[in-house]
This record gives sequence, C-alpha cells and structure tokens, in this order.
Amino acid sequence: MERWVVSRLSSQRGVALLIVLLIVALVTVLATEMGARLQLNIQRTVNLKDNNQAYWYAMGAESLARRSLYTLMQDTGDKIALNQPWAQAFSYPVENGVIQARLEDMQSCFNLNALQPDTANARSAGSGSSGINVSASMTAFHQLLLAAELELSSYDADTLRDSLADWLDDDSQMRSYGAEDSTYESKSPAYLAANRLMSSQSELRLINGVSPKWLNALLPLVCVIPQSNTLSVNVNTLTPERAAVLAGITGLSLPAAQNLIDARPPDGWDNSSDFLAEPAISAIELSDEQKSWFSVTTEYFILHSKTRYNNARFTMTSVLKVASDSPVTVVRREFAGVN
Repeated sequence: MERWVVSRLSSQRGVALLIVLLIVALVTVLATEMGARLQLNIQRTVNLKDNNQAYWYAMGAESLARRSLYTLMQDTGDKIALNQPWAQAFSYPVENGVIQARLEDMQSCFNLNALQPDTANARSAGSGSSGINVSASMTAFHQLLLAAELELSSYDADTLRDSLADWLDDDSQMRSYGAEDSTYESKSPAYLAANRLMSSQSELRLINGVSPKWLNALLPLVCVIPQSNTLSVNVNTLTPERAAVLAGITGLSLPAAQNLIDARPPDGWDNSSDFLAEPAISAIELSDEQKSWFSVTTEYFILHSKTRYNNARFTMTSVLKVASDSPVTVVRREFAGVN
C-alpha cells in the first residue's frame, strides 16, 4: 500500500513537472513572438518616418523650384535659355540625407497632345497618307519619327501617327492607318481608346503601333503637357540630342537641325523672329501655323526630384506651369517610387 502511494505521488510530481515545462515553453514562444512583432513594428514605424521625411524633402525641392521659376520670369522678361540658373541640376546635402533636383523645359520636346485633330486646321496630307486629312502637327510628328533614326519605316510612322490621332480624338471613326476601340478590344487584356487628351507620357505605351524596340529612344523627344493640345517649342532650350524635334517641325534634315542648334547665340535668340530669320529657316516656306510653333519662352517645366533620408529614397516628378504675372502652379505630380 505504501509503495503504491509513493509511486502515485511520484507520477503526479512528474506530470506537474511536465505541465510546468510546457507552460514555460509556451511563455517563451509567446515572448519571442511578441518581441519579433515589436521589432517589426518599430522598424515599420522607422521606415514610415524616413519615407515621410524623404517625401517632404521632395516637396521642399518643389517649393524652391516654384519660387526660383517665379523669380526667373520676373527678371528675364519671359526669355528662357539654357545659360540661365534654372538649367543647372543641383544636389543639396541635408541632415541624414540629400536632395537632388533637375528642371527640364517641357517645351523643348514634342507635345503629343498636339496631334489631337482640329478640323479647322486640317489639310490634305502629302505622300504616305493615302488621302486622309492630316493636320500640320501630325505631319511634323511623322517627320520627327523618320528624322529620329529609330529605324522606323514610313508605314510604321503612318501607323503611329494615325493611331495617336485616333486615341486623342473624340469620335470612333478609324483613320487609314489608325486604331479605335475594335483594335484595342482584341488585345489581352482588352481596353478602349481614350478619346481625350493624354495625361502622362507613359500612356504612349498603350497606343497601337508602338514597339518596345524603339520606344525608349523616342521618349526623350516627346512629352505630354496635360490639358494642352498646343504645339510650342522653345528654340532656346533645344539640345543637340533633341535635334529631331526641330527637324520634324521644320522639315530640315537631322544634320542641318543639329548645326542650327550648335550655331545658336550663347544667350539664345531674343525672339522667334530672329530665329525665323536664320538662313536655314528663312529658306523654308513655312506656313503661318508652323511659324507659330516657335517661341523663346516657356510656360511648362517638369521638375525631377530624388531625395534620400537614412535608408529611404523617394522620387517625384512635378509639372509646373509658369507665367510672368501669376505664381507658379503645380499641374501634376507623379511619384515614381519609394525604396
């Protein structure tokens, strides 16, 4: 009897010890999990704080750019050229990070929204148009595509030109080389033509006829000015790398356009009349509409901002609208990514 009692008590002590060990193990696991989650939450909070700080650094760069552009317009009398301070990229060190920013003239490239058809200015096209009505800006875009050395055939240029015009117009009538809803509905995934002005350059990737083989080479030559279908090119901010833009809107060859840009006065032309008086330009019979495309001022800039704070990196682009008699306004912001 005594042996049985002793054996039972020993068995109970063993069970109690196992229970205690299980409880200790469970508490240890819970404590470890709670500690890991606490560290994760702390790191998440730190990341959010750093990302927010990097974002506000970018907003600070935008605010500085807006003030600088407003001062520029007051001091220069609307004449914009590449020898002015705005054209210089800057890198500014800040506490635990850095701010990098670069302004770009959005009127030193071809505004894709200018291809929105305007029946008042439509005219009969020249060669390669198959008798369709092609505006002067559509012809200029076609010439740009061929001058840019993208290895595009005339047919490919016709396809992109007409498809872009169909994308921008407000009807469903397909042009000879264009594309409307039926074309885009057959793609996977299916979508529809916008039938409105483009809001971003990235929208070009959706247009029928665009090929990834040459798209990256075309993108530096074109831009999208939101809510504007005006084609206006500042001849003072065109760079040799964008000579194809000048070749497209004038009909000059690419080498001739590059030579004209290289021969530009150091301070730029004082007005568009001086540019039009250049022998290479005056020898061309430009229409009044084509002459109206040239300017020495700029209404739209794009600011490229890159900021870093600790391990957080932030990229933002801002489209800025400027005028000599009003504050600089932000037309669009685009966040390219946070790392």
